[in-house]
Amino acid sequence: MQRTTFAVFIFFFEILSASFIHLTKYLACSPLSLSLSLSLSLSEKTRKLGVFEKTRKWRTTLENFVAIVLCGASFSRRPGRLANTTTPSPIPTRTQTKRPGPCAVQAAAMASPSASDGELSPFPVEARRIVVTHRLPLRAEPNPDAPHGFDFSLDADALPHQFARGLPRPVVFVGALPSAAASIPASDELAADLLARFACSPVFMEPSLHTDFYDRFCKHYLWPMLHYLLPFTPSGGGGGLSFKADLYRAYLTANTQYADRVFEHLNPDEDLVFIHDYHLFALPTILRHKSPRARIAFFLHSPFPTSEIFRAIPVREELLRALLNADLVGFHNYDYARHFLSACARLLGVSSHTHRGYIGIDYFGRAVVVKILSVGVDMGQLREVLSSPETAAKAKEVATRFAGRRVLLGVDDVDLFKGIDLKLLAMERLLVLRPELCGRVVLVQINNPARSPGRDTDTVRAEVQATRDRINARFASPGYEPIVMIDEPLTMHEKLAFYTSADICVVTAVRDGLNRIPYIYTVCRQEGPISGGVAGAPRESAIVLSEFVGCSTSLGGAVHVNPWNVDDVAEGMSSALRLDGRDKQMRQEKHYRYVVTHDIAYWGRSLDQDLQRAGKDHASMNFLSVGLAMNFRIVVLGPNFQKLSPEHINPSYHRTGNRLILLDYDGTVMIPQGLITRDPSQELISVLNELGSDPKNTVFVVSGRRKDELARWLAPCERLGISAEHGYFTR
Repeated sequence: MQRTTFAVFIFFFEILSASFIHLTKYLACSPLSLSLSLSLSLSEKTRKLGVFEKTRKWRTTLENFVAIVLCGASFSRRPGRLANTTTPSPIPTRTQTKRPGPCAVQAAAMASPSASDGELSPFPVEARRIVVTHRLPLRAEPNPDAPHGFDFSLDADALPHQFARGLPRPVVFVGALPSAAASIPASDELAADLLARFACSPVFMEPSLHTDFYDRFCKHYLWPMLHYLLPFTPSGGGGGLSFKADLYRAYLTANTQYADRVFEHLNPDEDLVFIHDYHLFALPTILRHKSPRARIAFFLHSPFPTSEIFRAIPVREELLRALLNADLVGFHNYDYARHFLSACARLLGVSSHTHRGYIGIDYFGRAVVVKILSVGVDMGQLREVLSSPETAAKAKEVATRFAGRRVLLGVDDVDLFKGIDLKLLAMERLLVLRPELCGRVVLVQINNPARSPGRDTDTVRAEVQATRDRINARFASPGYEPIVMIDEPLTMHEKLAFYTSADICVVTAVRDGLNRIPYIYTVCRQEGPISGGVAGAPRESAIVLSEFVGCSTSLGGAVHVNPWNVDDVAEGMSSALRLDGRDKQMRQEKHYRYVVTHDIAYWGRSLDQDLQRAGKDHASMNFLSVGLAMNFRIVVLGPNFQKLSPEHINPSYHRTGNRLILLDYDGTVMIPQGLITRDPSQELISVLNELGSDPKNTVFVVSGRRKDELARWLAPCERLGISAEHGYFTR
């Protein structure tokens, strides 16, 4: 048992030593001058034990076990269904023969820098685009007579479905079932049916796991943090929950289940994977470990906060490394990309560069492309709905209802960051500053249903309704209410009718990733059935837009306001009301020209082309796998790289008369096991003394720890040098 345990330790040490040696070569240092001799010495001991010489099967089994740990199957010890890792789903996938399992593939990659991702079928296969989102682009309507109690159909409003319009076919969607059908238990029959009818591959998740993953960690921790809301107290008094390790483990477990489903369909030499939004931050790392050659893009639809905010996340390095394990990372505007680059530089020490208009990050020999392009609207869907008689009839109803009045329109989700209450206060301020507008101006506020119900959304809704009632009581008159609030769900025809009839669109979000409401409003004003307008006359529009919204940089003709300044918003509304016809026409033309040329199909095509460009060298690259779990990454090797082996180095080691051995304390000498106690074991002291006893060896322990601490811990070691506090003190 002791011999086996020692052999396992040696195997881990050999992997770390090989990685360490290569990194020194990558940084133009001499690899022979570092921890090489320790690796050789310990490797010689394993040969004497004869553990690995008895059978190669034991080593292969051990490597597979290590790969399973790295794949993330042990991210959580939660009971229940284990992400289809024990029983593969019979969902039909692309034809492949003799394809090894994902763990065997990674073990082979660790054993050889040039290992392939698996032996594929000799028959040509068509490259696919795999789109991964939190939920599938499906609608689920209850039907007791249906096989699983629901009738499924494609959701034309879902972003993944619209995004696929710009991608070459075939496209496969991976995600969780719609919330209405989330209680359906795992079913291979349902999975095969959805894949065959809608190209949707569902991730079945236990309800308790999904609650911890989405409602508690994503929506009540990550989402507030990305929107600049910090939990100031351990109980999350700032509006969001504080960080909890068990919820983070649930987050990783859920991401692992998404990775398992993606991997069932993935041909890494042909397919492209597009991952969307912060729910799946960890997915690039898990996929990269399963398939090092996969071409992966990640697009963040939320803001990326400044590094001062992002560094407050306890697992900040893990999340950044996960994004850097993608080949392309996309953002809506330059500010978000700049914050991401700053966080990478400050927290990970990686640099960025620009080349021919592209921003790239140098990450262990790979160039990670940073893409800046906001999501557009689905022009095809909007034109189809706008041209329908039902939309024209609804638009006529709206125009008749508000005849003789200027309509200001707000359409928002009910959450902490949409600034609905600030918008109502600005409307009140406008009526105070310009009392002649009473009875002539109305604010129509459409509240979309909350995506994740909770105490915070209930509080926001109650505050908004109280503010509306107070303002209406102050300024209302017979037949007139200054604020009309619509809380019930509206059809697409009804919503577009309001967009078409509104004179001004008002967006006062205090923080929003993009917000496509102004884009939709611009299209509706240009192509919608405006009642009472002259046929063929130039269309007009005006937009009052928060400067904290992602789309503000692309709409230069909008009236930009600071939503936190109620007077500023009120003045913006007043300015928009004063615009003359020619000014509104010019602004409309400018905005429409941008929106129609940067629709969602253009966005999809651009991402697809840039991902192909970013991953064009994957098939020929040599790499080395480094790191455990969420610290995993691949190091790209030069074309002449050869993995060092004891058989080749052992003679050189014995011929060397003067050896310098530098050992990092945390992570090499001491494998991380805890956060407080870091003192060395007696076994480690014995190994260090054995190394130092050879007069040809000069052994140093290098660390950023304090000199007194290291000197006390390593006092029993004779002939051992110490370089403490990053080399400031050397003994």
